[in-house]
Amino acid sequence: MRMRVAAPFVLAALACLAPPLHAQDPVAPRVDSVAVQGNARVTAQQILTTVSIAPGSTVNYRDIQRAVSALYRTGQFDDVTVAQQIAGGRSILTFVVKERPLLAGWSIRGVEKLSTADVRDRVKLLEGRPLDRAALARSTGSIDSLYRERGYYTAEVTAVELPADSAGGVRVFFDVREGGRVALSRVTIEGNEQFPDADVVGQMSSKPESFWWFRSGEYDERRVEDDIRERLPSWYASRGHIDFQVTGDTLIADSAEGKATLQLTVDEGPAYQVGGFEIRGNRRYSTDELMAFYPFTGSAGGPFNRTAWEAATRRLGDLYANSGYIYAQIVPQETRRTLPDSTRVIDLSWNIQEGRVATVNKIMIVGNDVTHERVIREAIVLFPGQVFNRDALLRSYQNISNIGFFEQPLAPPGVETAENGVDVDIVFRVEERRTGNINFGASLGQGTGVGGFLGLEEPNLFGRGKRGRLQWQFGTNINDFTLSYSDPAIRESRISGTVSVYDSRQRFTVRDLGRRRQTGGNIQLGFPFLGARYTRLFGSYGLQRIRYSEGSTDIQERFICNNCVRSTLGATLLRDTRVGLPFATGGSQTSITGELNGGFLGGTGDYRKVDVEGRWYAPLGTLGGGDQFGGGVQFVLGFTAKSGFIFGDASNFFTELYSLGGVQFGIPLRGYDEFAITPNGFDPQAGGTNANPEAFGKSFATFTVEAGARISQSLYASLFLDAGNVYRTARQWDPTRLYRGAGVGVALVSPLGPIGVDFGYGFDRVDAAGEPNPGWQLHFKVGNFF
Repeated sequence: MRMRVAAPFVLAALACLAPPLHAQDPVAPRVDSVAVQGNARVTAQQILTTVSIAPGSTVNYRDIQRAVSALYRTGQFDDVTVAQQIAGGRSILTFVVKERPLLAGWSIRGVEKLSTADVRDRVKLLEGRPLDRAALARSTGSIDSLYRERGYYTAEVTAVELPADSAGGVRVFFDVREGGRVALSRVTIEGNEQFPDADVVGQMSSKPESFWWFRSGEYDERRVEDDIRERLPSWYASRGHIDFQVTGDTLIADSAEGKATLQLTVDEGPAYQVGGFEIRGNRRYSTDELMAFYPFTGSAGGPFNRTAWEAATRRLGDLYANSGYIYAQIVPQETRRTLPDSTRVIDLSWNIQEGRVATVNKIMIVGNDVTHERVIREAIVLFPGQVFNRDALLRSYQNISNIGFFEQPLAPPGVETAENGVDVDIVFRVEERRTGNINFGASLGQGTGVGGFLGLEEPNLFGRGKRGRLQWQFGTNINDFTLSYSDPAIRESRISGTVSVYDSRQRFTVRDLGRRRQTGGNIQLGFPFLGARYTRLFGSYGLQRIRYSEGSTDIQERFICNNCVRSTLGATLLRDTRVGLPFATGGSQTSITGELNGGFLGGTGDYRKVDVEGRWYAPLGTLGGGDQFGGGVQFVLGFTAKSGFIFGDASNFFTELYSLGGVQFGIPLRGYDEFAITPNGFDPQAGGTNANPEAFGKSFATFTVEAGARISQSLYASLFLDAGNVYRTARQWDPTRLYRGAGVGVALVSPLGPIGVDFGYGFDRVDAAGEPNPGWQLHFKVGNFF
């Protein structure tokens, strides 16, 4: 704030006009008139009202200070000058103002490497108001601080004011020159005595740059803050140094080279050993039962691990929550003491306040306008009157999500205290999405090349979870019509049923397999296995007429079926506990399927077929999502094992035999061509045009290990390792003789149907001379392949 007073000093002039007084009785000078100059937008009357100096009043220097301060506080002026004039023996006090321009708007230029929204959030200017230069300076500094936080130490931010209109308005431009992001060339640790620098830096997310592409060393102040406050203290605490702290951090940046050294000063503190342990307040569980959760059994005198201690406390809390004690409080207590030999010891205890057992009072479902409540309640594994169980609550939430009729992710279930103040009411909130649809798109797979599909599907007929499906796939090499109906609860029972009929005409584009036409139908019934919720036993019968034609000479000579009938009786035992479908993030699926073809059933074939499959998924963690159920990027580790066996004569149905390689026909093995893996070994000619009957076998084994990231309900990325082989007979099945592939894959559920792209590396490929010839293979698939 500035207050400029014109010379001669105003008050001195005013004093000269005043009548002489006795020295001991000073009187303030009198102002005869108050005037305003320099104003255009603000009226003189508004300024005079703010000044609050009336003509004819006596004024001292404090009055003028208050007047000037009041004008500045209005935010309307950049400068205020007070002048005094004497005209005709009258004293005139004049306030000369310089008005601030109105802010017509502002914008940011030059932002490329950071989010424009993040940068805009740093600007605190109000458009249509006088330009606040203090806020302008703060906004400029805040943008500069944001860039420094993200490692752009050479960034420059300049605020430029340009005229916006003839009325004196201005527009502000924040010009940003981002420069390069500084990279950490070194991270040094000072004060560490128990652990070397390499071990400490290895626990940080802020690591110096290296040869590897994933170690760029880019500096981010947020990651450094996380290292200082979370990662390093947690790591040291897991090794007994519970008093560890980072006492200083300094970044020495070389803006010219874009390099920096991060220096951390640490105080490791003493190492604590595990002392005594005690459990107090437990009544529901005995001390011996709770001791199973204690992480340091038999480790008295060993180093204290706070990470393990906190994890054990959480598991104990889960135990009580799953037994209905949702109000239980597990208070961990740490008592430090020093032994005579100066050894630091920490005594531990769990102080338990169990509270009362809570039972489920009511289970309410909100938001289902179309879906019948029974469909949702079938997925809930909690019941009114049951002791509350948190694991069962989570499983119920996952089961409802798996239904597929609601927007994802679902809102977290609500657990509310019932009217009696002890029991709980549970509320599941759903938001229905449109389920019935007419879909169309492209398809690529099953060796038939590119085609299209047109379908009418309703997975929630009548709001009762019944599924009706009509689909037509078409193209140069395919004409496939399918009609099916499924009822998950026939007559409101736990018995499910599916009926389907189809007429399919296909011309295979891989290895000259020729044409196949099959017409028939299938009926299947499912029953809970011994009353289990997630295990079902399916029985099925299928009848189809099949005709193969136009295949290669070898195929026609080996597999003859001009007008065959396949009569099949099947049984499947399936257990499915997966969650997060269609891209599972946990649980497992195991199945055993047996088929009897021909024999007393009649038909052309006469063989038995057994297929075994297991899929297991373990969650690895979540990134983002704000701890919301099902939110964020979910990481998962998956393992799949599959095998199949055929006993008897299946030569009339070569598509029922097993083939291995590629992703379009038979059993997938990424990194290899279709039919590349045969009972005789790897076939380097697999990319040719003629089919080799020797590529088919009567047994197979495949295994897949996959580390995946479910980015959303419709996008999934993974790293995979495949291994598998196909064998001529079931007797030759040998899971130790496997061909290996590895790579990266992406799957997307798009409006045109599922799309899958895999880039696999085949380790065990050889050339025509039998010499190792590993290489990459791109696999692409479109259509309903999940």
